Amino acid sequence: MPDTLVPPANDALPLAIRSELRFLTCGSVDDGKSTLIGRLISDAAGLHDDQIASLRDDSRRFGTTEDEFDFALLLDGLEAEREQGITIDVAYRFFSTAKRAFVVADTPGHQQYTRNMATGASNAELAILLVDARKGLVEQTRRHAAIVSLLGIRHVVLAVNKIDLVEFSEARFREIEAAFTAFAAPLAFHSVVAIPLSARLGDNVAVRSGRTPWYAGPALLAHLETVETDLDAAEAALRFPVQWVNRPDGEFRGFSGTVASGRVAVGDPIVVSGSGRISSVARIVSFDGDLPSVTAGRSVTLTLADEVDVIRGDVLADPKQRPTVARRFAADLVWMDETAATPGKRFLLKIGTATVPATLGRIADTLDVESLTRTPAESLVLNAIGRVEIEAAQAVAFDAYAENRQTGAFILIDRSTLRTAAAGMVVEGLDGARNVHRHAETVTPALRAEAKAQSPLVVWLTGLPGSGKSTIANIVESKLAALGRQTMLLDGDNLRQGLNADLGFDAAGRSENVRRVAEVAKLMADAGLITLVALVSPFRADRTRAAALLPEGRFVEVFVDTPLEVCRRRDPKGLYEKADRGKVLNLTGRDQPYEAPEAPDLVLRTVELTAEQAADRIVELVMRRAGYGTSPNSAVH
Repeated sequence: MPDTLVPPANDALPLAIRSELRFLTCGSVDDGKSTLIGRLISDAAGLHDDQIASLRDDSRRFGTTEDEFDFALLLDGLEAEREQGITIDVAYRFFSTAKRAFVVADTPGHQQYTRNMATGASNAELAILLVDARKGLVEQTRRHAAIVSLLGIRHVVLAVNKIDLVEFSEARFREIEAAFTAFAAPLAFHSVVAIPLSARLGDNVAVRSGRTPWYAGPALLAHLETVETDLDAAEAALRFPVQWVNRPDGEFRGFSGTVASGRVAVGDPIVVSGSGRISSVARIVSFDGDLPSVTAGRSVTLTLADEVDVIRGDVLADPKQRPTVARRFAADLVWMDETAATPGKRFLLKIGTATVPATLGRIADTLDVESLTRTPAESLVLNAIGRVEIEAAQAVAFDAYAENRQTGAFILIDRSTLRTAAAGMVVEGLDGARNVHRHAETVTPALRAEAKAQSPLVVWLTGLPGSGKSTIANIVESKLAALGRQTMLLDGDNLRQGLNADLGFDAAGRSENVRRVAEVAKLMADAGLITLVALVSPFRADRTRAAALLPEGRFVEVFVDTPLEVCRRRDPKGLYEKADRGKVLNLTGRDQPYEAPEAPDLVLRTVELTAEQAADRIVELVMRRAGYGTSPNSAVH
């Protein structure tokens, strides 16, 4: 360590009251991340004799700093990695000073390991972005800055490393500082502190360097010990995800978990976010006994004053500041799987303590993290970041990630391999209303169905324009009515003249058309009706989303399989002819693709069946699915 370094004051604080800082280091390959962390740990916490001996031996065998200690070797754990001279995983390290405890995530610099960086950043409160003073800002610096911002880290240190290799030039440092400040302007960082340093020599790492007299700011360690990050989770709205319903005996019923944000005290009103039921906190039970109040980060068991239904995955909250409860939401995904993400893929969604089935809906775009621009996309490849829509099988409670990282983060799990496929950040709910809970119903769907003496179903006919969907659906409804069944037919053309008159025929308009029709069909099914839907609905993801609205077994997908040439020949509405003359745009089957069902409940090949025969097949399936028997006549009461 050079003799020009000036040691800082180090007022010892009791261990019990030291705060903790979680920070991330990232940068391009060979910018010196591992060297910086190794130097920081060594200078801040000191090394034991055996560690010094081991580092001396490793430096001789693997080092790149001639006879000096190679501090990077404190972090590179695998000999194979050392021999290659690269770090390819996220390494977590822990150290402390008299003023603060630290958790460090050292992430790979290679672009293909963006997913590792996202993992390291998930719980970090500050990021150290390393820049080689000789190279200045590079694409990977911008990439990492954008990802850091996306992942909600609001405090950044721009560590301009290897300042010794540019002769400790103030001009070079100011040039890099200005370039980053201009780039980072739209990234919404709360603080950006630029520090010139040499990780190898120790300048401005743990103590101020006399070789940068023009720099008046703190050394890196001093900044890390004193920086005030946005650790105001205790001041945020109360969020208590229930981990476990605690019932050791018949006399006690509590709800165990960790306070994700906010604070709660005995007597406070509290709401079960999913059901909207309100009670108050009766006791706060901890390992140390009952407590009057607790804040974010504390694991406790809450008991309530009333008997209310609460299950694992529920979120208890302040009734005046509720989270969003919805099945659909928009999110930014960091895709982590080798297989590309495509609409319609099904996953397990883990958000908070809740794990529910979910479907990946529309992929809106991908983010170019160098230019901060978004471009339309139909899939996400490994390490891509994109804006998507997620459809959960049931409503879940969440906040926008920008408002609450604890309740706005989630992962998608591959249902077959159980590997994490993506990490996500909620942008907003898409169900049309925020913080609205469903009122308890006196007359339930089951009672309505019982009153009608029938089992409700949604029968969804999909196929190309001109395939015969509406004709068949009309015949089916007539046959069901003759059998005493109560029905409703939702025809795409009719709905386009009223409910969906404001929608276009582009991909987004078609998806919204299907979403609205699906919601109406669900309401009809809740009313106890057998609902027939005749809709082109060209995209599998949209039909999957529609099916997810209904209980298992209550959605019947019927593929009216008619070849395109037959549809064109029939052309009952003249759509294909008009499209050929340019008078109709975005016609499915001509201008837009049609995604046939992969596993429909029924396939009707209309070149082999008359409309009457096709309708009989549907009626038979409806009767069987609804439990009325195997033939239409068996349903007559």
